[in-house]
Amino acid sequence: MEPMGEDVLYPPARILGIESSCDETAAAVVENGRVQLASVIASQIDLHAQYGGVFPEVASRQHILSIYPVVEQALYQAHLTLNDVDAIAVTRGPGLAGSLVVGMNMAKGLSLAADLPLIGVNHLEGHIYSAWVYPGDFTEPPPEPKFPLLALLVSGGHTELNLVHGHLNYQRLGGTLDDAVGEAFDKVARLLNLSYPGGPAIQQAALEGNAEAFNFPRARLEGTWNFSFSGLKTAVLRVVREFEERKKPLPTEDLAASFQAAVVDTLTTKTLQAARTFAVENILVAGGVSANRALRTSFLSQSEFNVNIPSLTYCTDNAVMIASAGYFRYVGGQRDSLDLDVLPNWPLS
Repeated sequence: MEPMGEDVLYPPARILGIESSCDETAAAVVENGRVQLASVIASQIDLHAQYGGVFPEVASRQHILSIYPVVEQALYQAHLTLNDVDAIAVTRGPGLAGSLVVGMNMAKGLSLAADLPLIGVNHLEGHIYSAWVYPGDFTEPPPEPKFPLLALLVSGGHTELNLVHGHLNYQRLGGTLDDAVGEAFDKVARLLNLSYPGGPAIQQAALEGNAEAFNFPRARLEGTWNFSFSGLKTAVLRVVREFEERKKPLPTEDLAASFQAAVVDTLTTKTLQAARTFAVENILVAGGVSANRALRTSFLSQSEFNVNIPSLTYCTDNAVMIASAGYFRYVGGQRDSLDLDVLPNWPLS
């Protein structure tokens, strides 16, 4: 399918989106790639909190229980039936294989039953398109992000920089060499005896801490657009062990604030450098970690670039973003067959 530009006049269409890549069972209806008509999410956070992370078998079983009522509720919320929908978009990957299969099978069943086009969507692409959508009750549509743009994708499973030349046209510049940033948040939260998920827990603890209390390392990886957070995680571990060996109270808030500051500094600095190098004026920050208040403030407080960050509603996994990306693939002519398979390690570009 050929990449599309901004000057194309797109036809109207309503897309039913289904997302089940990890631990959120979600369905949504989006009109014309931008207007949210419905969004329903069944979260599994409480189920996985006892494990300190997502337990794949538990996730897939819960998806099976939730998928039908979630889709049904989304259509009800939009005041539509399947006959009012133009296509079904579903997350094909990346993600947990067992979780992806549940959403894919649901989408295939609906596609077959209602004779609707089936469209497989990359989960990372969905995060990019989360910046295009807005609730249907908005009185005035917010402006769309402008191309070309530099997209920083930050989540529990991914940390990467992509140059986006136009709709569906991506050039991967670099990614994490080890832990994704969201994964690093979860691991450090466990070291600090904070709750799961680690991102919100560390953000909350950092509010009471001193970000300059510990000078944690920033992995610059000069000459590349890659990231690394294993060294930072190890540095936190060393400090924690030192306090434990001395039998001194752990300065949890200071550690959380210093760790968060190192992460934010690393992500912001490298992204701004890339934007300068590739001469783009627009930056998009998306994915679950883009909900972090310190990261949002860091990007939005600079005046050199235009920055788009989705509203908090669309930062974490949802089906609105899948339906939005699915719309642009639908109008671009993509149609997938019923033998479409999931791709747990599917790269964006």
